[in-house]
Amino acid sequence: MPLERAWFARPTIAVARDLVGCTLVVDAATDAEVRAVLVEVEAYLGTADPASHAYRGPTPRAAIMFGPAGHLYVYLSYGVHYCANVVTEADGTGGAVLLRAASVVEGEPLVRQRRGRAGAIGPAAALLRGPGNLCQGLGIALADNGTDVTSATARVELMAAVRRPPLSRGTRVGISVAADERLRFAWRGHPAVSRPLPWAKEKGPNKRALDVLPSKRQPGGNSRA
Repeated sequence: MPLERAWFARPTIAVARDLVGCTLVVDAATDAEVRAVLVEVEAYLGTADPASHAYRGPTPRAAIMFGPAGHLYVYLSYGVHYCANVVTEADGTGGAVLLRAASVVEGEPLVRQRRGRAGAIGPAAALLRGPGNLCQGLGIALADNGTDVTSATARVELMAAVRRPPLSRGTRVGISVAADERLRFAWRGHPAVSRPLPWAKEKGPNKRALDVLPSKRQPGGNSRA
């Protein structure tokens, strides 16, 4: 059974941390079924986060991030590739988690076919490394925007993690505002995690609390969810 809505209707950072190790299931019980374990995500904290699409409130594009938790927010990034996020928080509070990387468990031939030449020649660990590659390999596009991943009949589902993997925490990738906020969570040591590796510069135990919110900053620059 997929994770329930209440699981997603929690603080975004808590959901992001717990998503690492969960399984994405696409087109279950069909010839196109693919299963992949999430190994890397990023938290985007709505109106408290200048890097979030929801920073300015429920605009037409960001409105889904203020609605019921457990829905996919999919958008086209730089006109090149799709990015998939899962909506979090209680109704009326903006928040989402970007799905950055995953490791294929079932359906590798189809994932390689979708990735084209890169999938044909690359290692398995690289197939869903990076948010654009993840969406391409899983066949997630704008048509999946708004998908309720808590529904057993949805094309995209999320299943609970079998075990808690070791986590690393680092700064988010590809943004120019709130770029120093450590809201990227990754499976420490997993080969499918994207670069730069979040554990590469760690020195000693990570003592910063997991529920720290980003500081207020001026809007502008690149942003994600």
